[in-house]
Amino acid sequence: MHFATDENLDGRILSGLLIRLPDLDIIRVQDTPLYQAADPDLLAWLAEENRILLTHDLKTIPSFVAERINAGLSMPGAIIVKRSTPTGLAIEHLEIMIEASTPDEFENQVRYIPLP
Repeated sequence: MHFATDENLDGRILSGLLIRLPDLDIIRVQDTPLYQAADPDLLAWLAEENRILLTHDLKTIPSFVAERINAGLSMPGAIIVKRSTPTGLAIEHLEIMIEASTPDEFENQVRYIPLP
């Protein structure tokens, strides 16, 4: 699976996740030409790159993902980490979600951390 974090995701979560999953294929949007792009443009790029988004953006990402899906456009998925989630718990839940899932389980889905 391929992932990307946007500028909203706490860098400590990314660092901790990479300690637990050092072979994880993940990039930061800040390190791409899409840095600071509008969310719809970012989601289109993520779809082209087949990358699942990791973000804290609970306000806009779910609605833009829904717009893409309703328009018949593909979306590899998004995982929204609620800002109130403690860093260690967020890392643990992300690790579980990533290790126990396949790409098709994220396709056209928005998942949330913490897990229920």
